Amino acid sequence: MSTQIRISGFRKKIAMLVAVLSILLFWQAAAWSLPDFLMPDVWTVMVRLWHDVQSGEFRDALYGSLFRLGLGYGAALAFGVGFGLIGGVLFFFREVLKSAIIILQSIPSIAWVPLFLILMGFGNMPIIVVIALAAFFPAALSVMNATESVLNVHVSAARVMGASRWDMLKRVYLPAVMPELITGAQLAFGNAWRALISAEMLIGFGQGLGRSLAYAGETADMVGVMANILTIAILATLIDQVILENLKRRLLRYQYV
Repeated sequence: MSTQIRISGFRKKIAMLVAVLSILLFWQAAAWSLPDFLMPDVWTVMVRLWHDVQSGEFRDALYGSLFRLGLGYGAALAFGVGFGLIGGVLFFFREVLKSAIIILQSIPSIAWVPLFLILMGFGNMPIIVVIALAAFFPAALSVMNATESVLNVHVSAARVMGASRWDMLKRVYLPAVMPELITGAQLAFGNAWRALISAEMLIGFGQGLGRSLAYAGETADMVGVMANILTIAILATLIDQVILENLKRRLLRYQYV
């Protein structure tokens, strides 16, 4: 079994490498067919990114984005998992919450920005709330859907043994929904990351990767635009495939043995 896991992991790494090389090749082909001021080549952008990474301005933008992401994404997971588990115990609450999510998730998260700007003013808070709203829906839905698949025999057995609702949440529902919870957390991260960059570009407050990208576009700095896009893609991949994927393997290690 362990050999199969290693082979599977090796194949995933090869697939990721092929995907990255394909994207870079497509990018370079576009650079060859278009003028430099419209599409800079890969090497030029790599050099620019290397210089940017060593600057204090880049670090400020990175820290600003990660700070907003951490607060918004963390709040979304806490409320999403909490509400999802409560919905597993309270049927009517689950149906109300699911109906509300179905209605609200059809609205793009960036569409809430004007409202939050009016209510909260310019600052970190509107961006954090947009991130939390975007990430909340997949986190809550994944947990609620998973609670519906919990075996009735386990629920009945726990009740017969005198388990309280808190015990039901902690000892029956939470272990049962853990795989779907981790998957939902990864989906929520994708939503949170896109909402972060979009909100920073639109609001234009303080330092952030989205703001840096928007500024490069406003000044027609195409090398800067591509360097910022490359930074955003690399960071998202590292967080999802390194941090979240390793966390998934630790929490669900019984599935990898």
